[in-house]
Amino acid sequence: MTFDDVVEQEHIVKSLKYSVKSGRIAHAYLFCGTRGTGKTTMAQILSRAINCLNPQNGNPCNECDICKGILSGTILDVIEIDAASNNSVDNVRDLREDVVYTPACTRYKVYIIDEVHMLSAGAFNALLKTLEEPPSHVVFILATTEPNKLPATILSRCQRYDFRRITSGGIAARLHTICAAKGVEFEEEALHLIAGISDGALRDAISILDQCLSIGNGKLKYSDVISITGMADKQIMSLFADSLIEQNISKIISLVNQIAAEGKDISQFISSLILYFRDL
Repeated sequence: MTFDDVVEQEHIVKSLKYSVKSGRIAHAYLFCGTRGTGKTTMAQILSRAINCLNPQNGNPCNECDICKGILSGTILDVIEIDAASNNSVDNVRDLREDVVYTPACTRYKVYIIDEVHMLSAGAFNALLKTLEEPPSHVVFILATTEPNKLPATILSRCQRYDFRRITSGGIAARLHTICAAKGVEFEEEALHLIAGISDGALRDAISILDQCLSIGNGKLKYSDVISITGMADKQIMSLFADSLIEQNISKIISLVNQIAAEGKDISQFISSLILYFRDL
């Protein structure tokens, strides 16, 4: 809900809060980074912060009419566009016709364009003109997992922020907070396992946590995470590692058969095995 809630990414939070406090708002921002690191969330917080009637140390208050309106979707001056499904020249032309109109009740009209790298070449060219000479009341926030696919002409007109992968410790700490807030009992080992397999993406970790809690055991267990995610447990991993070291081919084939028969994801198992050897 606020910049202070964002897990890690302090380098971006500090810069955006300063922009809001000083009133130095850029006309275009580019948020880059792998999935689940907070790009769209940060864009939504920024869209409220720059329009908030009573900002709190750079954060949106989430209490004023503007913040509540943006959160509920009743204020239409903050527009989220999915570039994956609106990637044609016509879509961008409609946007260009729209930007000339002043916002109805906010200070800035904000366009959040998600997965912006999916725009066609023609659409990028159409967007370029708007980014070159944007009206003073418009702010663009572009989010992408693949900034290398964006034309240099677009990149040069945006303030770029690179989102880092979230550390396992940071993810585990947030999962701990969520479980505590929900009143769920949990095994610490289970949280660290979810954090490890989410590969730096907090959204993925929260999805796995929800999935594990939906089985309704009342307590989050390490064994539940293993069964739901299709991971092989440490015992099989240990046996497999020993068999590899001993070059015991028949045992290896037997274990592969067991893993497949249990419906485990083989590619997930290989990733886990690599991590297991690294940890050893």
